[in-house]
Amino acid sequence: MKIDNILENIEEIGDNHVSSSAENPLRKDAFEKTDEEKIAIIQQDVHNILKTLGLDLEDDSLKGTPLRVAKMFVNESFAGLHPKRKPKASVFQNNYKYGEMLVEKNITVYSTCEHHLLPIVGRAHVAYISNGTVVGLSKMNRIVDYYAKRPQVQERLTMQIVAELQKALGTDDVACVIDAKHLCVNSRGIRDIESSTVTSEFGGKFKDKNIKREFLDYINMDTEF
Repeated sequence: MKIDNILENIEEIGDNHVSSSAENPLRKDAFEKTDEEKIAIIQQDVHNILKTLGLDLEDDSLKGTPLRVAKMFVNESFAGLHPKRKPKASVFQNNYKYGEMLVEKNITVYSTCEHHLLPIVGRAHVAYISNGTVVGLSKMNRIVDYYAKRPQVQERLTMQIVAELQKALGTDDVACVIDAKHLCVNSRGIRDIESSTVTSEFGGKFKDKNIKREFLDYINMDTEF
């Protein structure tokens, strides 16, 4: 395939926010290198990118940039790729017999678009109905943060959060809505700074229109799904 056609296909995928699967596309050897080895390799790669762009990497402001970016990628922005960083979702018996939905609103989402490596910033709203167990509130935030710290598409992130909580709680009755701005839309291309993207995943009882409506009322969203 000619390079022009390849670039055209890549751009088309990026603009349409297509995801290849519900799991992040990792190679089998993804974790053979240590974090330190990855940082060293990425540092050199970032150095080469900046040098190619014509920047003077001897300048005091730029000389530390390749290492800073490499550390940020491995230890922060994409830390959620490594399963060793997965938070333990401790669950407890619902001894107080709370039977209504529990909603955690306005969980901050910082992620990175996997098509342009630009930020995704927004809020996640997560809910579940206990079938006998409950999860610590902070663990819901940590699960969102863990799956957000990857090159992502918002649809996949939403699904992963629900799947992880369903597994931890032993119930399908979990829902998530994410409303986020994508800087690949806001700062490049169409450069529409006002638009945001809303995605949702409703499991179990949340597929019932009345329960879904109750959840959306809790988070003050009038969007029809």
